[in-house]
Amino acid sequence: MSLRTSRFLSSYLVDALHAASLSSVRPLDTEKALDPAADAAEAWAAVGVAYDIPDRDLVNHLARYLKLESADLRNIPDHVLALVPDEIARKYQVVPTREENRRLVVATCDPTNLEAEKEISFACGRDVEFAVASPDDLTAAIELHYSADRAVETALGRIDDTEDFSVEIIEDLEPEAVAAEEAHAQPVIKLTNLILREAIEAKASDIHIEAHRTGGLVRFRVDGVLRQYMQLPLVALMRVVSRLKIMARLDIADRLRPQDGRARVQMFGRPFDLRVSTLPTRHGEKVVLRLLDPENIVDLNELGMTGIESERFHTLLGYRNGLVLVTGPTGSGKTTTLYAGISRIATSEINVMTVEDPVEYDLSGVNQIQVEQKQNLTFAAALRSVLRQDPDIIFVGEIRDSETAAIAVQGCMTGHLVLATLHTNDAVGVIRRLNELGVDNPSLSATLRGAIAQRLLRRVCPDCVAPIEDDLTEREVAWAERHDVTPTVRAIGCKKCGGTGYRGRLPVTEVLVASEELARLIQEGASDADLLAAARRSGMRLMSESVRDSIANGLTTIDEVDRVLGEGPTPASGAAHDEGPEILLVEDDPVTRKIATRLLLREGFRVVEAADGREALRALARHPTFSLVITDLNMPHLGGREVLADIRGTVATATLPVIVLTAESGEATEVELMRDGADDYIRKPIEPEGFIARIKGVLRRTSID
Repeated sequence: MSLRTSRFLSSYLVDALHAASLSSVRPLDTEKALDPAADAAEAWAAVGVAYDIPDRDLVNHLARYLKLESADLRNIPDHVLALVPDEIARKYQVVPTREENRRLVVATCDPTNLEAEKEISFACGRDVEFAVASPDDLTAAIELHYSADRAVETALGRIDDTEDFSVEIIEDLEPEAVAAEEAHAQPVIKLTNLILREAIEAKASDIHIEAHRTGGLVRFRVDGVLRQYMQLPLVALMRVVSRLKIMARLDIADRLRPQDGRARVQMFGRPFDLRVSTLPTRHGEKVVLRLLDPENIVDLNELGMTGIESERFHTLLGYRNGLVLVTGPTGSGKTTTLYAGISRIATSEINVMTVEDPVEYDLSGVNQIQVEQKQNLTFAAALRSVLRQDPDIIFVGEIRDSETAAIAVQGCMTGHLVLATLHTNDAVGVIRRLNELGVDNPSLSATLRGAIAQRLLRRVCPDCVAPIEDDLTEREVAWAERHDVTPTVRAIGCKKCGGTGYRGRLPVTEVLVASEELARLIQEGASDADLLAAARRSGMRLMSESVRDSIANGLTTIDEVDRVLGEGPTPASGAAHDEGPEILLVEDDPVTRKIATRLLLREGFRVVEAADGREALRALARHPTFSLVITDLNMPHLGGREVLADIRGTVATATLPVIVLTAESGEATEVELMRDGADDYIRKPIEPEGFIARIKGVLRRTSID
């Protein structure tokens, strides 16, 4: 506050006391009493000291003088607090107390501040009326209602409080790892546990916690595809990040360097391993958690390999020496496939040893070694020691460098079966990749037994899959002609599959089994084309060919095949992140819907339309990343109240802003809807300027920035 303003306020305070006949003390000399940098609190303090009057009396006198009310800062409803953003409340030292007939009563210690009145009114889309409160009372109220804990509690407030949020850490934490008490605040623990629990229930492989310019975002990777789970205020997200770093025994004070850690927790009566990776980004730390269920080891028969590929994989597992590789991009199930194979062949008569980073699953009867770079226990160093442990079968988590490749080949030549993963695009590509890592052709020719290239396709959801009973579309006809197989199902989408139409995954593979011809060509240094031709002559099917079985059997769709194998255009999945906010407009009247859509598009918003509540909920299940929902109150099939209740009752959308649009009048309806969780209420018919202003106001005050 400027000197002029603080002295202006002090003069009002003095005038209020004079009006109350409390002017027995000489008038306050503001030139001497107020420092040039004085703020409103200091103006109150100066007047209080000069006239020896407590704040509560000064509040009453100023309120009476300005014909305002004294503010009641008790029992403020959450929806009223949400109307004034944190930064405005702190900037002007104000707290909203109640709302009546589109009029917001705001407590302030400086009712003369017209700039504050204008900015608050602009932010909340309501007329503002000031009530008087002391600076100390306002400071306490702001800390109570706008603290970081409060932000977390607000995010949790609409979630069923009877649910079990317990997550037990079953590895002891170092006492010095807990560097911030705030990360142990109960709301933070509860929110963190909720995220972990929901991810495990959704069978997510990874959790992404990201800080963006517009706020925090939590996403789950389910069946290989990221889905948005929750939006959070940045202050809440930062505290969740701190909690996760404490669980993983990372330094929560170091936000400028990448860190990696791990934790083991217990949920649903079972242990789960967390691999935690943090990375500083422009707007804050990004955290990625890999979720590992030690008990979730897939049996070989459950892998989902079909036809000749399954038979050829069994052939490779039958060797007792040589090199067998599984290749593919990150997240393609390479380790899972090899674990399933090891579980099949590991018996009490065989010494199986693994070198992994990290050890993802506990394998009974298998000796597993965790790579530890800090202790110089690298893949190469561990593998060199393993060769002296009389192994029969060795599993190498990944061949990353020439030293590891050389030792693996050496192990094959001394009578061991070495199973390993490698990053290449196809099965034949392992030959050229091992050459690049320094393995010569004669050694490779003598040791390579085979290779599996793998990708993962999403299975169609059994609860909503639709058999194709009508004519094929033009695209389906073209696909069938190109691949010589007719699609049998289409993905639809339901709540159980998150609106995607898919649940679970299955592998699509090409399995190379080294023949005498292939070994000879490797030794001669033949071209990739000659090597591929020889592999196909020995019975290898390409992934684009083996996928036909999954299509013919109705296990997946052509859209999914094109997405994974890149053989056609990827279906549109929404506009780029840097476009305008996306709004779901739910309105059964086509005229009103058209008018509202035109107004929103003109302002740069993206719009998805729904004609009723059922259609709206389907859209939210498919795409819960909307910035705002505008829903009519009275609609056939499913009305606005039911839509609002579903949004507030679903964790993924609990914090999603909702505006109710209706022709009803009456304060009772408005109060009821606001108590049920609506962020605003707009009456029809639509008035363009007011409509857009209210929408922008909701987006501003519910912004997670």
